[in-house]
Amino acid sequence: MSVLHTVVWFLVAIAILVVVHEFGHYLAARLAGVKVLRFSLGFGKPLFSRRFGRDQTEWALAALPFGGYVKMLDEREGEVPAAEAHRSFNRASVWRRIGIVAAGPIANFLLAIVFYWALFLHGMPAMKPLIGEPPAGTPAAQAGLVSGDEIRRVNGADTPSFQDLRLELLRAGVAGDPLALELADGRSVRLDAPPMDTENLERDTLRPLGIVRYDPEIDPVIGEVLPGGAAARADFQSGDRLIAANGEAVATWQDWVNLIRQHPSQSLRIEYEREGKMRELTVVPDTVDENGQRVGKIGAGPKVDPSLMDDLMTEVRYGPVEALGRGAEKTWDMSLFTLEMMGRMVLGQVSWKNLSGPLTIADYAGQSATLGWISFVGFLALVSVSLGVLNLLPVPLLDGGHLMYYVAEVLTGRPVSERTMEIGSRVGMMLLLLLMSFALFNDLQRLIGG
Repeated sequence: MSVLHTVVWFLVAIAILVVVHEFGHYLAARLAGVKVLRFSLGFGKPLFSRRFGRDQTEWALAALPFGGYVKMLDEREGEVPAAEAHRSFNRASVWRRIGIVAAGPIANFLLAIVFYWALFLHGMPAMKPLIGEPPAGTPAAQAGLVSGDEIRRVNGADTPSFQDLRLELLRAGVAGDPLALELADGRSVRLDAPPMDTENLERDTLRPLGIVRYDPEIDPVIGEVLPGGAAARADFQSGDRLIAANGEAVATWQDWVNLIRQHPSQSLRIEYEREGKMRELTVVPDTVDENGQRVGKIGAGPKVDPSLMDDLMTEVRYGPVEALGRGAEKTWDMSLFTLEMMGRMVLGQVSWKNLSGPLTIADYAGQSATLGWISFVGFLALVSVSLGVLNLLPVPLLDGGHLMYYVAEVLTGRPVSERTMEIGSRVGMMLLLLLMSFALFNDLQRLIGG
């Protein structure tokens, strides 16, 4: 995946999310009778701008694409003609100001609901919540779970796909809740789970539970060779059937994966079959860091019979009305989970290493776009929820900080002083810079560590 591809889809994602957020502010301001002077996508010097509409609002595209803003008529920011003073933001009632400020995050939540509604209505292909053989001694093995078991619910929450299963187990594990699982065959089991390692939630945090994704036995035949990988350098081709490595027979693709992982940066003599002829070559697996462990990878995927995958796949689909309800429920659940994770980071219960910044988001944007529109829309919905929650935090400079001032005004009957807001802005700027620094540092750590 090229850098240009990643940058383009990142900018597309940012443009969609920012335009919707700022349009929420714009629409609410217009409905409240407040004049909008400028609607800007991006910050800094405008690259392009046009004025139109009854108020001749300036619509601008600026040089720095990481955000946007809506500038309203305000007597605190400059002289306002007497004839238009009644349309100033500062003269609007406190409830109208609350509505204008809250409209941005609300627009992000509504966008997420619409995206989830569209996905549920169209149907989302997903892996069934089937598990593989639990490793000996793990809670899943001790509870009697076996390969092929399908987990339908976790603590009462439906898990129609393996992705949903992982999310519910992660949510329960972070909260330290006991795990009650309901299986497709009618069994109910309880897992005595150890405390979840929250140092890096991008790792396979479910493996200590013994919950691993079910993988069918796949023939050791190469289907895809990634450019620039060890397999490509060794001259492997799609269709090559692997026979043995250093004299050790390879019966399944999983055998091949395990063998490669155990030999990072070590030369392997491979016997394989191509077009009915036995051949031999040498491959040196690349070394990558995975959960603090050095493992080998060669950049190749298996050739999989589509009929084999059909038995492992499901489609999450609902009718128009139910899909809307499910979309709203999904948005609510993800909002609560995002807020809960942020709270646990502040309390030190979850590591700040899990905080992602623009580089990671850009990477996910590019990857999801590569996988298709369903994946990209799902990514947009998730980030839209996160953006809505983030902006509602009671931090000065964010929408939530302004709402905090207005709530104080409602309670006290008088506006917060300019001095208080000035101090709050400085504190908010410092907090945001600190947060952005953490996120960018984590991004660079992930980038360097692969």
